[in-house]
Amino acid sequence: MDRVVKFLKEAGTYYLATVDGDQPRVRPFGTAHIFEGKLYIQTGKKKDVSKQIHANPKVEICAFKDGVWLRVAGELVSDDRREAKVSMLEAYPSLQGMYSADDDNTEVFYFKSATATFSSFTGAPETITF
Repeated sequence: MDRVVKFLKEAGTYYLATVDGDQPRVRPFGTAHIFEGKLYIQTGKKKDVSKQIHANPKVEICAFKDGVWLRVAGELVSDDRREAKVSMLEAYPSLQGMYSADDDNTEVFYFKSATATFSSFTGAPETITF
């Protein structure tokens, strides 16, 4: 999982795909953090993406860097604990102007039953599960 987070951080931006009814929705994200041995992402509860994840927690993210792309598919689980939010916000200080561990908006999710696949046009895919 460390390799997955390292790749996501080096890529800078990854794209999160959710489902809104029968319509796929994709948007850029930038948070990837390991807390208590799990891969976490962060968003705001007021955003449509949060509502979509709660309605259908099966998501996929995709990032591209140096001719390699990473796809992570799995289920997201909301973690409303203050310590999980604090850990994320400490890892991403730039978010602290918009979010707080004590507001009613900050939301962190961790991946459950995830499969990460590294792919390129020149090599065989590599898969990691966590």
